[in-house]
Amino acid sequence: MFPVCLRYMSSREEAEDVLQEGFVTLFSKLDSYSGKGSFEGWARKIFVNTALMQLRKNDVLKESEDLEGAWDISSQDPTIIQNIGYQELLELIESLPPGFRTVFNMYVIEGYSHKEIGEALGISENTSRSQLQRARVILQKKVLEKIG
Repeated sequence: MFPVCLRYMSSREEAEDVLQEGFVTLFSKLDSYSGKGSFEGWARKIFVNTALMQLRKNDVLKESEDLEGAWDISSQDPTIIQNIGYQELLELIESLPPGFRTVFNMYVIEGYSHKEIGEALGISENTSRSQLQRARVILQKKVLEKIG
């Protein structure tokens, strides 16, 4: 579960704190696991939620904007990210500002919808879409810098 925590947090130390808090939550709620679905999926949700609670405490989305503010950002070819290795891409994702990284992880990696992201983070669906769009643009620029 440590890689899950690392994807959401800005530093290894923060991820370790979230990991520890996640295990405390997991063990305290172990009796609520119904056996339906995979245990790993159930546990992953606990760790993601623990990371999100920490991010909300730190107000990582305080500088977010609605989708209308994202339209002025020009986008490169969306297939550009295919030209970089998996580990390098993870490092680039980790370098995103916390709000962008959080929405990107929840949408692209965890599979949450914009509605679910909005509810989890206390933001609008449009803000979630905006954060994802901006994260993609930043990642594309970073990939171009790395390979170009």
